[in-house]
Amino acid sequence: MLGYHVPDPDEVMLVSGGGTKDNAPFRVVIGHGAWVMPFFRKVRYLSLAMFEAEIKERCVTKQAIQLDVRAVIAFKVANDTGSIVNAAQRFLSEQEQEMSVLTGRIFSGHLRSIVGSMTVEEIIRERQRLADEVLVASKVEMSNIGLWVDSFQIQSIDDGGLGYITALAAPHNAAVQRDAQIAQIAQAAAAQAAAEAEQESLRRQAEYARQTAVLRAQYQRDIDKANAEAAQAGPLAQAVALQEVLTAQAEQACKEAELREQQLQAEVVKPALAEAERVRILAVAEADRTRIQAEAAASNNRIALDQLLIEQLPEIVKHAALGLADANVTVLNGPDGVGEMITGMVGQGLTVFDSLQKALSSNNDRPAD
Repeated sequence: MLGYHVPDPDEVMLVSGGGTKDNAPFRVVIGHGAWVMPFFRKVRYLSLAMFEAEIKERCVTKQAIQLDVRAVIAFKVANDTGSIVNAAQRFLSEQEQEMSVLTGRIFSGHLRSIVGSMTVEEIIRERQRLADEVLVASKVEMSNIGLWVDSFQIQSIDDGGLGYITALAAPHNAAVQRDAQIAQIAQAAAAQAAAEAEQESLRRQAEYARQTAVLRAQYQRDIDKANAEAAQAGPLAQAVALQEVLTAQAEQACKEAELREQQLQAEVVKPALAEAERVRILAVAEADRTRIQAEAAASNNRIALDQLLIEQLPEIVKHAALGLADANVTVLNGPDGVGEMITGMVGQGLTVFDSLQKALSSNNDRPAD
């Protein structure tokens, strides 16, 4: 639009030909547009972009050794109005070329001065210190001409083929080479150790596998043997157990038979024998008594003796019955068995009677002494 001007983002617009504030030679417009009266005002632009200046300077150290130093400076016009005015008054016509040349000269002078106060060893070891001192020393002059330094970097330091820097670096290079050789040897040793360790690991794995196979085979053999023994021992153990059971049962039966025999002896046989003995003794005693009476009767009357025997016959049967009553006699066939037992007792009494009668008759027939 005619009369309205807008600067680029990295530019500052300078308007001259009219009145300004703060007694400035021109009006400074940054970041916005402005109306400019045609024919009566003039508009110029100053770049606020970054510029570079490269310097290569031969310097003499504190030891009088010449060094070629190369460095790069990054700078620009400062953003404040005063710096812009100072830079515009100096570099507006040919801004880039004039700023680079002047900046290079300023830094070259301070570089030579500071290198002259240092030794080669200090410059090599403390390159950043050198750059910082040069930057600090140059900032004041750069500010006076409206420029701001962003950075100052030393790119290279060379002794021009004298070999001084190389000689300084020789011990370090030797140490580096030695360390590199040591590292190579250590690496080779490590590789060899790793290979040996791997071989040892493989060998141990193989040995472990072999021992495992042997143990498994032995274990399987033991299991098979145990199973075979168990298979054989099973029926044998059952037979032995059965034989032991049968033996125990036989022993138990024998013991029960012995107990039963003892019980029979105590409950039946011995009482019966005792009763039979008692009956026999009574019969003998009665026979003796009857014999005596018979002898007496023989001298008197045979008939009276027979009568006496007949009278005593019930008493004999009675005593026999009393003896049987105390005995533990088992009757197997009920009432019939009882009848048979009584009949037997009467028969025994008659038998005794007959015996006594015959005895008495024989005694009576015997001649008297």
